Amino acid sequence: MKKTKRIINGFVTAGWIALAATPAFAKGFSLKDAGISLWIFIGIGATIILLQLIPAAILFFSFIGTGSAMAFRRKKASEQEKEAVKEVGSALPNYAPIKVEK
Repeated sequence: MKKTKRIINGFVTAGWIALAATPAFAKGFSLKDAGISLWIFIGIGATIILLQLIPAAILFFSFIGTGSAMAFRRKKASEQEKEAVKEVGSALPNYAPIKVEK
C-alpha cells in the first residue's frame, strides 16, 4: 500500500514538473509587470507579521514576570503577622466566631 502510494506520488510530482516546464506555463509566471503592487503586498505582509510581535511580547514578558515573582517572592507582611500571632497568641482578647441566626 505504501509502495503504490509512493509510486503514484512520484508520477504526480513528475507530471507537475513536466507541466510547469512547458513554455506555455513558463511564460505565465512573470513578476516584470507587478511593480508597485508587489511592494505594497510585501509591505502589508511585513506589517502584519510585525504586528503579531506585540501580543507575543506581552505574553512572553508576563510569563517571565510571573515566573520570576513566584521564584523570588519574599514573605508577605500578612504571613509574618500570622506567624507573630501564632507565637504570641490571639491578637484580640475574647476573640471567637460569631453565630448568625436566621
